Amino acid sequence: MASARDELGEVVVGPHRLAGILGLPQGAIAIVIFAHGSGSGRLSPRNNQVAAALREAGFATLLLDLLSPEEERDRGHVFDIPLLASRLTEAADWTRDRPELAALPIGYFGASTGAAAALVAAAGRPDVAAVVSRGGRPDLAGEALHAVTAPTLLIVGGADLPVIPLNRSAFAELSCAKDLVIVPEATHLFEEPGALEQVTQHAIRWFRRFLPSRRSDAVTDDHLVFADRRDAGRRLASALTKFRDSGAIVLALPRGGVPVAFEIARALHAQLDVVLVRKIGAPGHEELGLGAVVDGAHPQVVLNEEILREIQPSTAYLEAETARQLAEIERRRQLYRDGEPPPEIAGRTTIVVDDGIATGGTVKAALRALARSKPGHLVLAVPLAPRDSLADLSAEVDEIICLVSPDPFFAVGMHYRDFGQTSDQEVTELLRRSKATGSA
Repeated sequence: MASARDELGEVVVGPHRLAGILGLPQGAIAIVIFAHGSGSGRLSPRNNQVAAALREAGFATLLLDLLSPEEERDRGHVFDIPLLASRLTEAADWTRDRPELAALPIGYFGASTGAAAALVAAAGRPDVAAVVSRGGRPDLAGEALHAVTAPTLLIVGGADLPVIPLNRSAFAELSCAKDLVIVPEATHLFEEPGALEQVTQHAIRWFRRFLPSRRSDAVTDDHLVFADRRDAGRRLASALTKFRDSGAIVLALPRGGVPVAFEIARALHAQLDVVLVRKIGAPGHEELGLGAVVDGAHPQVVLNEEILREIQPSTAYLEAETARQLAEIERRRQLYRDGEPPPEIAGRTTIVVDDGIATGGTVKAALRALARSKPGHLVLAVPLAPRDSLADLSAEVDEIICLVSPDPFFAVGMHYRDFGQTSDQEVTELLRRSKATGSA
């Protein structure tokens, strides 16, 4: 429902006379165009709920039927991504022809096959500044994924098991600023209590970050403090100066933790290495961690007994999954260290670094395994983490250094302006540079 200061009404959009609902709050900072694969997308109750929250946050919204009633009768049109994308392009052109909308930055919010259409449309026009997908099929965008430059957020339900791998594959193809958020226990339509509210908050924060505003008093978020991982590392290093020239070793969780740790090691004149840890996922549900395998002189398997009791995986499954993750650790060891054994940490100040923590399950496994090697002083250093995760991890270390604890906390990537994927090549190059400069 619109607030008293909103203008909300039916509109006819573009040469195909698409039915739409335009919501225009006073002083709108940008416009978000909604894309749904069905012909009645403008009436989607979930999209309308998200749109109402976006208007409260200062965004204009355009909910749209991408297909006419006649076109929708042919089910094939719902999967005709070029057709749907062309209609979104018409909608963007339409906003540019209206005086009250012409200056507003454009974002796309896609659901179902509309997510693929949004990405294809965004790939063809540089004035689209951000894209969000809710439970969508971004994989159907195909080769257009490589051409997308607009920062893209993919949101998937944790119980939407068929769609998670499709989003992962699309995420891997994107080279723009990006993030993939999995809402725990949510199904495809996010009908569970609180699930759609999480989607809404993720979308608002993403659009706030990436839709440039023409208003000088635009909404800001003090938690969005890091330009990229290197910037986070430099800021974090300033909180760790007491360890400078102390013979400390900095251990990064690859891959994202390595650029952060590189800056820390350089500032502290410390050795840089990696701690290789791999999650052991539950059968058919990789996001649910049964435990983790951690590299070391003697690789450690750290299991979550509570989840094991609930899931009760077979011994054969645990053994096979552990072996698979050990093989990946060995691959990374060969790649990152040229097969050299992990460094000795007994008696040394050991600073464990990641680019951020959400639940903390993987880093907890790493810390527990490292503690068995008896470091002199075990420190966890991260740019950001939720307070409850830090409290849970406090018993695993001697000290925690964390710069930001946002409340509420959503995804790590939402607190970086550039959170592009860290490649194996970048990891190996930073490790090589650190060693060559004499920190090792």
